[in-house]
Amino acid sequence: MQICYLLVFPESGEGNALAPQQLKVQKDAPYFQPVDIDLVSIGEETVLIEGYAVSVIRQRYDGCAQMIECRFDLQDPFASSVLQLRIKIQAALQSKYVPVSIRDSGLFEDYTILLVKTMKPSPEKWIEKNAAALAKFIRSQRETLDPAEIADILVSRTQYSANDMTVVDWEGAVIIAPNEDYDSDIALLKIGNYQLLRYRMLDLSIEAMLDAISETFFKDKGRPRLTTSVVRQIAEHKLEVMIDFERVEQNLLLIGDWYSAKLYEAIQSELYLKDWKDNLRSKLDNLEGIVGTIKDNFSLSLERIWGRVEMAVYMIMLVGYLYLFFADMGWIGP
Repeated sequence: MQICYLLVFPESGEGNALAPQQLKVQKDAPYFQPVDIDLVSIGEETVLIEGYAVSVIRQRYDGCAQMIECRFDLQDPFASSVLQLRIKIQAALQSKYVPVSIRDSGLFEDYTILLVKTMKPSPEKWIEKNAAALAKFIRSQRETLDPAEIADILVSRTQYSANDMTVVDWEGAVIIAPNEDYDSDIALLKIGNYQLLRYRMLDLSIEAMLDAISETFFKDKGRPRLTTSVVRQIAEHKLEVMIDFERVEQNLLLIGDWYSAKLYEAIQSELYLKDWKDNLRSKLDNLEGIVGTIKDNFSLSLERIWGRVEMAVYMIMLVGYLYLFFADMGWIGP
């Protein structure tokens, strides 16, 4: 059997002039561009880790994240000793390709996929026979899992034909496919993990913005410190976050054929992408309300300032008028 290990983490694509490629996620020939994601190939290589040859493909998605697909063969991947070896290989791949700062922050996603050739008598019966071992593999557990937990891990199953099946969980997946036709399913699992990373990046951006607002406007015992530049920066950042959120939303409006749409629905469910989307939408609404309150407060502050300025100008003019009046009456000497 073969292991496909995915890594995706934030990375800027600035200065990269590579031409974008078409991302295909359908088993049949696509009749339209299925996903609006700009993809460029960074490179391919084979590395030796723990004595195993690992084939590595590196891609960049939308100029903001690097996706790494690593494949290597393992004999008897269900054995406990092999589980420890797999964990070592995957940890070494993280150390090699994911920057230290990102590993320390935890802002990356990794995902393990077991690639299996067609099993007889059927994929369904093979999964039922090896349910406990498959669940332990997906969750990287040595202990035997509870039957209810095993059933929950293996519940999301999608079939294109009677000879294949894809099982999706939030930590890993199993793809059974004749003729090793894994690529279309792997492409969708890549998209799901990329989508999850983007939502996490947006969430951190919103949290950082809220922290900046709190630090800027509630210093000195809660006294707001309002300036035109600060208010403008907040409004611009909020707009950038909202545009980025809408782009992530629009990326996946077109998921080609029925099978791809069905499989991606399972991926969305298992990775809790809809929950992330709803949570971010709620945070954006709250952020919009906070920014609106800040703008209103800033407008009131400006009105108060202009009111004082007008009063000061009025007083100066009044003093000047009185001076001229008294001088004209001769009450003030030359």
